[in-house]
Amino acid sequence: MTSQSSQASQTPQSPHTFQVDLRGLVDLLSHHLYSSPKVYLRELLQNAVDAITARRAEEPDAPARVRLFAEGGALRVEDSGVGLTESDVHSLLATIGRSSKRADGLQEVRSDFLGQFGIGLLACFVVAERIRVVSRSARTPDAAPVEWTATDDGSYTVRTLPDEARPEPGTTVHLVARPGAAEWLSHARVLSLARDFGSLLPYDVRVGEEAVTDLPAPWDRPYPSPATRRVALARHCHDLFGFTPLDAIELDVPLAGVRGVAYVLPSAVSPAQRVGHRVHLKGMLLTERAEQLLPEWAFFVRCVLDTDSLRPTASRESLYEDETLAAVREALGERIRGWLTGLAAGDPERLAAFLSVHYLGVKSLARHDREMLRTMLPWLPFETTDGRLSLEEFAQRHPVVHFTRTVEEYRQVAPIASAQGVGVINGGYTYDSELVEALPSVRPGTMVAELDADTVTAHLDAPDPDEELALAGFLSAARAKLDPLGCDVVLRAFHPLSVPALHLDDRSSRHEQARAEAEEQADDLWAGILGSLRGSAPRARLVLNHLNPLIRRIGALRDPELIGTATESLYGQALLMAQRPLRPADSALLNRAFIGLLEWATHSESGPGEGGRP
Repeated sequence: MTSQSSQASQTPQSPHTFQVDLRGLVDLLSHHLYSSPKVYLRELLQNAVDAITARRAEEPDAPARVRLFAEGGALRVEDSGVGLTESDVHSLLATIGRSSKRADGLQEVRSDFLGQFGIGLLACFVVAERIRVVSRSARTPDAAPVEWTATDDGSYTVRTLPDEARPEPGTTVHLVARPGAAEWLSHARVLSLARDFGSLLPYDVRVGEEAVTDLPAPWDRPYPSPATRRVALARHCHDLFGFTPLDAIELDVPLAGVRGVAYVLPSAVSPAQRVGHRVHLKGMLLTERAEQLLPEWAFFVRCVLDTDSLRPTASRESLYEDETLAAVREALGERIRGWLTGLAAGDPERLAAFLSVHYLGVKSLARHDREMLRTMLPWLPFETTDGRLSLEEFAQRHPVVHFTRTVEEYRQVAPIASAQGVGVINGGYTYDSELVEALPSVRPGTMVAELDADTVTAHLDAPDPDEELALAGFLSAARAKLDPLGCDVVLRAFHPLSVPALHLDDRSSRHEQARAEAEEQADDLWAGILGSLRGSAPRARLVLNHLNPLIRRIGALRDPELIGTATESLYGQALLMAQRPLRPADSALLNRAFIGLLEWATHSESGPGEGGRP
């Protein structure tokens, strides 16, 4: 039994052929591979251009014409390309997935072709229910013209025609629109799509009598002066992208076969927002949404370029991520970096105008490029206690460059640090703290230090010990009041005198506070887990200004209830001054303190017979 089974399993099996459901394949193309039915026209143009390229590889002086005629829900595309014989039709058009560019010794010139995947005419079924191809071969002039007709049900016919059906070599493609798709084959739509896809094609392409190509490309045209060139490129940008750029950056990378221009956006954009770039492959528009073309830091430009080296994906609507694309991305980044360096060296007014809009992009670049950071030091703006300054200006004024990592910390310490003569940079904005920390690497000898609550407190003067001892009762009552909030009370003398109290904490104390709040609100299980994470972080501090007259008067109070109300009021006012987000407990405290002060004020003004305080 085993032997018979083994012999049966070794019996050669006849191969089977895949059966292709053309309707299902068309649905797959239109809904999953291609982003829009408009790609059908790109495929037609691509086939025509490739056919002309193939013919010119053997006949350099052969005509190079593509003509499109759209009328009444039908489209006719004529080219003067290499054409097909009957055997070519059977072997190429009737086999899905085979590329005509592999045939008849054309492999050596394949790099000149636009198509790489052999999908070809199949994409036309996205808008057409019938395709008719009439072709005559330039390689076999005595061969009769051949007609290939296919419908979207997967059937096709092939027949030879009389010589007069196609007297000259080349191919004519006839499309008949499927129901509901006639608009895609209208003259206006065909002209618009042809100009969008084929404006940079190297051959004579026309829709009716209207020219499609517009050569040379705007960045390759001669201009009488640099100013004229800038104006012309700005007009091209407005026509193409809908905005007038701040500047235009030449993108010329001969080794990568790249020519084009990057337009600087006139308004700020988020670093996380990836703009789309227009990429032409050998003159044919490949995509207008190439997001991976430039380094991430170059989000302030939008590009249009032509290349002959980058690989398209299967849908030919985006770029294939490979070593070539990585090299091109790096080279284009160098061009943009060089433009910035040139502005810094020779055109500070244009650089200042650019930085006023796109300083985030330059900061992003400077994080990873020490030379760019060194170049931009006199120009990049930062928020500081001395006003809006560059790192170079700030470092010249202060022997130690202090900074905070968050905007909240900066708002806490800035007024006090400035009054004590301590310069502080707000490092809470995007990239700023990283750049401040990198400052010593490009400015040797510069000292950089993070300013935290302990450092600020250390710069404040301690009061006379006798005076602090006299206020021991007041300080004890105040600490007891704020202890449930995880806040200590300390007494210091500092300027400005107008600030009665200062709230200081750091990230670790805020994390511990958040953990404690979560523990209080959690169930038994999570409370136990959160409790095990309890840390020994320093608590927040309410620093009372002993030089402030109000603090001196409050310190003389003897009523514990009134001391508690006053302490809560000072705590809430310090939070508001630091522009800290208020927790529910803080909001409740502010409301309680406000009501308490109103009650105290009204009771103080009433007589003893009305229950007032003496």
